[in-house]
Amino acid sequence: MKRAFIATALAFMLLHADAGFAIDSYRYLHVSIETPWTIFLFLLVAVFVPFILMVVLMWRRPTDKPQAAQKTDTAHDE
Repeated sequence: MKRAFIATALAFMLLHADAGFAIDSYRYLHVSIETPWTIFLFLLVAVFVPFILMVVLMWRRPTDKPQAAQKTDTAHDE
């Protein structure tokens, strides 16, 4: 029953969809010569920031570890 209701609702929405809105949406996209550069710089930052963060965390992590226990010259009998 639930599937029939969902299918009916989907068919109703598709029948009443106004295709003109999809065509007119391209009017609001302002594409200029700067658009590819903006996309390139955004993707450049999105790709390299995780690598930079990984390197910073890799260098910072060993300095935060406590010093290992010092070795003693005496033998421990067990």
